[in-house]
Amino acid sequence: MKVSTDLWPAPTPGRPVSATVRLPGSKSLTNRALLLAALSDGPSAVRGALRSRDTLLMAGALRALGVEVGTEGPDWQVAPGPLRGPAEVDCGLAGTVMRFVPPLAALADGPVHFDGDAHARTRPMAAVLGALRDLGVAVDDGGRGTLPFTVEGAGSVPGGGVDLDASASSQFVSALLLAGARYDEGVDVRHRGGPLPSLPHVEMTVAALREHGVDVDDKTPDRWVVAPGPVRATDVVVEPDLSNAAPFLAAAAVTGGRVTVPGWPAATTQAGDRLRLILDAMGVAVELDADGLTVTGGDGLRGVELDLHDVGELVPAVAALAALAGTPSSIRGVAHIRGHETDRLAALATELTRLGGDVTELPDGLEIRPARLHGGEFRTYADHRMAHAAVILGLAVPGVLVEDVATTGKTFPDFPGAWSALVAG
Repeated sequence: MKVSTDLWPAPTPGRPVSATVRLPGSKSLTNRALLLAALSDGPSAVRGALRSRDTLLMAGALRALGVEVGTEGPDWQVAPGPLRGPAEVDCGLAGTVMRFVPPLAALADGPVHFDGDAHARTRPMAAVLGALRDLGVAVDDGGRGTLPFTVEGAGSVPGGGVDLDASASSQFVSALLLAGARYDEGVDVRHRGGPLPSLPHVEMTVAALREHGVDVDDKTPDRWVVAPGPVRATDVVVEPDLSNAAPFLAAAAVTGGRVTVPGWPAATTQAGDRLRLILDAMGVAVELDADGLTVTGGDGLRGVELDLHDVGELVPAVAALAALAGTPSSIRGVAHIRGHETDRLAALATELTRLGGDVTELPDGLEIRPARLHGGEFRTYADHRMAHAAVILGLAVPGVLVEDVATTGKTFPDFPGAWSALVAG
């Protein structure tokens, strides 16, 4: 087996970690705000925007379609204009770009070609591409249901009712809702399939649309009706990325330290807010007040039985914590994360086992039992959340070598620097 030469030693602190950590803005909120600003009836600002690979890819995609996006400073300026083709869109490995932008591209006046990283070509796209065809959009994907593909923009989209199976990703639903108000008949999106994963992300999309004055009816389960009409230009303030808090809060939990994240919202649609309940269940003290969220570690972690269906992005961090717990854990309900940046269940089972972990991979989750872990290479599969899992393990296990730690730049600029500073005190 080839061993990577791009290995970063995850630091292991010699004392409890104590720090205040200010998080960058949410990738999910930034990219939703950028796309809605591109569809709006006038210029607007996205304040506190996250500057990361995924958000810069979104800005680049919108520019390719004729939208002016100024990314200087923390407040990004967006000036919409007529959407144009032909255009080329680089999706990188960003699910929000490869899924949210095609429904927008359908409104352009020419063909828009989409492609991305090698890993991106394995991520499922068939549901959203099929839904676009049902709504009157011509799409050429060579029958693959994945990147690369071309959306034949015709300047307008009839819209109307559409059924799709979004059990592989809630992004399929959000993609159609975000552009739906600009379709002639709006959209009436009906999910037909297994349980919809990551429902908080759809709720985030609905909230963002309403903030822009769009009429959304979501009273019926698994159905969302977006009325046709203007998208109001609105300056948006981006919340901190709560999912990116996972490794930093874990540092307090694992080392018996104390970490505060200022600006943690009292109410939010972000999936990362579930960390409060998860850490509490693992025996960690959690307090939310006007100063932010403070986590204080104790004498050790206890195992948990969790259904993380709605918050699958937290699984890598939780799995790493479970591998360090004193009692067994079970994580279920997350079969859909096999279609994320990598097959996260298989990847976690493989890499935890590589370091001495006792893990059983389930069709929809993991069973993790206490084991004596040791150092070694931890592969990330170009997945930022896998890198987060690796550095969490490194808090308690000397000698963890993280392959391609730079992949964390997807959602957190200079994560290695921030992490090293945290561990060094």
